[in-house]
Amino acid sequence: MASETVLVDEISYPAKITTTKPLSLLGHGITDMEIHFLQVKFYAIGVYLEPEVVNHLQQWKGKSAKELEDSDDFFDALISAPVEKVIRLVVIKEIKGAQYGVQIETAVRDRLAADDKYEDEEEEALEKAIEFFQSKYFKKNSVITYHFPANSSTAEIVVSLEGKEDSKYVVENANVAETIKKWYLAGSRAISPSTITSLATNLSAELSK
Repeated sequence: MASETVLVDEISYPAKITTTKPLSLLGHGITDMEIHFLQVKFYAIGVYLEPEVVNHLQQWKGKSAKELEDSDDFFDALISAPVEKVIRLVVIKEIKGAQYGVQIETAVRDRLAADDKYEDEEEEALEKAIEFFQSKYFKKNSVITYHFPANSSTAEIVVSLEGKEDSKYVVENANVAETIKKWYLAGSRAISPSTITSLATNLSAELSK
């Protein structure tokens, strides 16, 4: 990428970030919905991955972006690849933390229930994560970052609000952490089709090098 930043719906995302190691912006998009014939945008999404992720996706080498986009197996392999992943959301339309929490709660609970993995431990872990969002108010340009370490089944959530110190919460429950990851990355089952298209396009290009 020539430029140091990438514009995602007028929001500037750095092309690279460093956590424990350098990660590249390999997918981006937005979540939106049509309400009374108007497109309402909720937030921008940036997906940062270790460039080495392609080593774990070699069986898709030579496939077109469209073939990758249509392959949920490809995205399952991406999700389970043992590399660091960061998903950074930037708020476009302001929202109460409680409302965002309900979105996560519904998505995660329904997926876990469908997979027969929604037990007391998951319910409790999900409730605590929702509690973390509860009291917050996300104005435009607030940032929510999900950090998924390479060799751990946790998810660290960091919320950056204007004029306030960052607040953090770690989801220790592996099933809940994995399902949050799937909500954003699981191909046709993910929340943002534009992000999935972008990931497929960029990873197809990386795999053809």
